[in-house]
Amino acid sequence: MEFTGFMRGMGIGGWLTNYKRFNVLPQKWRLALSPGDFEHFRTYITKRDVDYIAELGMDHIRLGFDQIVLEEKCGVYREEVLGILDDFVQWCEEAGVHVVLNLHKAVGNYCDIPEEVSLLESSELQERFLSLWLMLEKRYRNKPELAFELLNEVRDVRPELWNSLAEKTISALRKENPTRKIIVGGTRWSLPSSLKDLKVYDDPNVIYTFHCYSPHEFTHQQGVLQPPFLYYNRAMPWPGDIALYRDFHRFVYGNEHAYEGMTVMDKEFLRRELTPAFDFCRLHPEKILWCGEFGTIRHCKIQYRENYMRDVISLCRKHGIAYCVWNYLSTPNDGNRFSLVDDDSRKILSEEMARIIRGEVF
Repeated sequence: MEFTGFMRGMGIGGWLTNYKRFNVLPQKWRLALSPGDFEHFRTYITKRDVDYIAELGMDHIRLGFDQIVLEEKCGVYREEVLGILDDFVQWCEEAGVHVVLNLHKAVGNYCDIPEEVSLLESSELQERFLSLWLMLEKRYRNKPELAFELLNEVRDVRPELWNSLAEKTISALRKENPTRKIIVGGTRWSLPSSLKDLKVYDDPNVIYTFHCYSPHEFTHQQGVLQPPFLYYNRAMPWPGDIALYRDFHRFVYGNEHAYEGMTVMDKEFLRRELTPAFDFCRLHPEKILWCGEFGTIRHCKIQYRENYMRDVISLCRKHGIAYCVWNYLSTPNDGNRFSLVDDDSRKILSEEMARIIRGEVF
């Protein structure tokens, strides 16, 4: 089913999320903001960036933000940052692109650092989570072009815990706005296989999402944040000789039987990995499915990046799945730099990539 106005998008990270790497900071500094952070928020993304994304042919932008960036403490919000968010929403409106506001990191659900208290095990954190979304709904009540993505990449928790909080949040938002587009993804970092565990709502304005980074030894190759890829330290091709991929698993995990029966790592592998998403479309033809994140690490060879993005997008389009690429620009200290534009010129890294992300090349 078509996600009108949100069929091909560009994610923005590195601005209000992933603005620095928390895992290198001592605990006392992780959830605090510095003067440099606020300077970054004020300057990193401008109207010029939004206009360029529109020029590339994207119809929406997925903007990731962290709870601590908007929230000083429970029930107290940072008006300066909210003003920056207001400006962004206005820029998008003027450029003719829709917006997905994505809570990328909530207190109690960071995908890259351990936390003492889990969002899904704390009633206090869940109330803060709910209050944040209600504040945003009241602030943007008259902005129907905004979609709310409740939470990015829920950790590997019992699905019923996340379903309960998502249902409670959707119910509260519905009392304020019966037609707000609300996006919800599954557990285990939004793997396609987690879609089967999601509660499906009798609500046409609830949209379902998943992410695609398989195989990680390709998409995160030589990444500095994940020990296996840092340890193996090898550039990987796409499509690629299956022997290279088997060697990764043999060398890193001692697995001598990885990818048995396969002769090449290619689009057919992705087709199998995305089968749970295609099954969701088949079982729920009246529901909207959106691939909210996929991409390849920046230092991967551009030709291989293009090949991978082309394969994912062509599979999504074949099954009527809307998509949003990850991502526009990454800060230099982001260990997972997936950016698609040059740091200085902020222009797309290749014209072929521009055609691919518009869905023009198969």
